[in-house]
Amino acid sequence: MNLASIKEKFYGSRRDLEITRQYSNLGVFSAIVRKEFSDYITSWRITILLGIILLTCIGSLYTAVLTIQDSLEASEDAKAIARDSYLFLKLFTVSDGTLPSFITFVGFLGPLLGIALGFDAIVSERNKGTLSRLMAQPIPRDFVINGKFTAALLINCLLFFSLGFLVMGFGILILGIPPTFEEFSRIFFFLLLCISYIAFWLNLGIVFSICFRQAATSALASIAVWLFFSVFYTMIVELLSKSILNPNTLTSTEDIIGKQGVVLNIMRLSPNYLFNESTTTLLSPTVRSLGPLTMEQTIGAVASPLPLGQSLLLIWPQVTGLIAASLICFAIAYILFMRQEIRA
Repeated sequence: MNLASIKEKFYGSRRDLEITRQYSNLGVFSAIVRKEFSDYITSWRITILLGIILLTCIGSLYTAVLTIQDSLEASEDAKAIARDSYLFLKLFTVSDGTLPSFITFVGFLGPLLGIALGFDAIVSERNKGTLSRLMAQPIPRDFVINGKFTAALLINCLLFFSLGFLVMGFGILILGIPPTFEEFSRIFFFLLLCISYIAFWLNLGIVFSICFRQAATSALASIAVWLFFSVFYTMIVELLSKSILNPNTLTSTEDIIGKQGVVLNIMRLSPNYLFNESTTTLLSPTVRSLGPLTMEQTIGAVASPLPLGQSLLLIWPQVTGLIAASLICFAIAYILFMRQEIRA
């Protein structure tokens, strides 16, 4: 046997071993994801929360359909209005006042779902003593946190795409008007945005699950952050804006617009505000700007809906910031978990 055949046999066996190891790791990772997914599905906490989201979705759809039907019945040319006003998108945005709209429910209950999926992801395994036994197995450590995040993300994808298609299906049956391709595309990107928004709160819950030793403390810390951005952050920015936008200190139009931009950028540090801006622009094509405009900028502008591509360009900074915040939280959770000492 010559040297060439020996090298070929050696490197061939190494390549086969590497392929076998990769397939083995893929099987281990998929097993972890399936186990975590089944735990989420069978958990009473998640089941109750999913039921609440489903009921609120049906309630908001009912009020939206009633509002749209009243508007169509009051019009002589209902089909023309439906084509011109993006009527199908109003299923997600309008309400008769008795219940909030679909996007309002998502903005309120979505973070709770993400927190419920992530606040005890690691701490529960540690308290039950299963984390040390799991780490004693010949599997990479990062498979644990990656598998938990992947399973929770699959739950979010399954839930919101199911709800989105459920709303569209009932809308077609009740209104008798199918969505256009642009309306369907806007709804699809809206559902992706909802998943990205909830992924941020999921990763935040996982971070606190790694940092704290008790599940209750992790849950309270996550809810405290959610309450801060949902309620108190807007109040704090409004107090700051009173001093920033003080009429006695404003000297010109450029100064007013510049300071309004500063206040707006401070508001955009909140993931809730980024999500609200993005969803409003996606589901309301008449929104043409997300910042202050001068009279010179508005002169000559045609009052018409923006196409989908322009709406995506308009919210691209908000979507990028939301995804970046989610990735930062996941990176922090990953580093903390990989460096954490785990003992029996």
